[in-house]
Amino acid sequence: MRALVMHEVGVPPVVEEIADPRPQRGEVLVKVVATGVCHSDLHVLKGELRFPLPCVLGHEISGVVAELGEGVTNVAVGDRVASPFIMPCGFCEFCARGEEDLCATWLAENRGKGALYDGTSRLAALDGSSIAMYSMAGFAEYSVVPATAVFKVPDELALEDCSVLGCATFTAFGMLRHAARLHAGETIAIVGTGGVGSAAIQLAGVFGASRVIAIDIRGDKLEAARLLGATDLVNAAEVDVGEAVRELTAGRGVDIAVEAFGHPATVESALAAVRAGGRVALAGLAPHGAEARFEITPLVRRKISILGSFGGRARTDMPILLSLAAQGRIDPGRFISRRYPIGEASAAFDALERGEVIGRSIIVADDAA
Repeated sequence: MRALVMHEVGVPPVVEEIADPRPQRGEVLVKVVATGVCHSDLHVLKGELRFPLPCVLGHEISGVVAELGEGVTNVAVGDRVASPFIMPCGFCEFCARGEEDLCATWLAENRGKGALYDGTSRLAALDGSSIAMYSMAGFAEYSVVPATAVFKVPDELALEDCSVLGCATFTAFGMLRHAARLHAGETIAIVGTGGVGSAAIQLAGVFGASRVIAIDIRGDKLEAARLLGATDLVNAAEVDVGEAVRELTAGRGVDIAVEAFGHPATVESALAAVRAGGRVALAGLAPHGAEARFEITPLVRRKISILGSFGGRARTDMPILLSLAAQGRIDPGRFISRRYPIGEASAAFDALERGEVIGRSIIVADDAA
């Protein structure tokens, strides 16, 4: 099959022929229709996040089930499916408690070694040498995914668009539901309006937020945020974020501020925007070693909570997201602004690096391009 293989940090990945993957027990082979392009992929390409090489990136996919491994009963060949980037093992101490976003097996084997749960990858070069998998390695014609992370897509939804449910929307949902715990009537500021931030704006309305303040440094991204449901816009390149948010909230600050970019300056903006007693949720991955600074005493006196959030919980959250999309309460396609065939993946990464992408871009299969 054709796959986009990364061989060296800082060198664009190349499309090449590799061995056809096969699912093992408890796994599903998916013919990929679309894969989201995320900043996490870009961090790996630039060497800002460490990962084994060679590898295939791409960690939010939609597609069609092509083959089942032994023991799989939750989907059938031909089903339209979507998969989130966190692929829970289902058996570790965290999965047993329902905290699949902390799955120890996934973090150790997949994020740590580029393997699935028997300690080996399903990808190999034509000479038999192993190729690491970043989640399900979606920048390829086919992906092998644990059955715990494969979910049927309702017929009424565009399958291509549903790829972004697996990271952008999945991460935003986990951040709002499990970390920030947004309640109806609360106010929220969303710092960074890329893929995760755009999804969070849509979802904040679903959760019943009374005010959704979008914060970014680009006017075009802020205008797109308004179309997704932001009630107020703050351009951080033009005004002081803390002052602007307090002016919008009668001097109070927001109940919740979420950071969806992964940069020290945006973390500081989130802290400046939140009220006394409020919550700050951080969901943006940053380059290895990046640090944000804050003054300790005001944080203590104002009783501000800082919460980390990596993603959602696959087996409980993905069905909810698919149902919300089927009901029309969220629209994943609304924040997809660019679609590329796999042969133009380098252009997708270059646009992301330059900050040009509004919302999310996706890589689509050649027969879907």
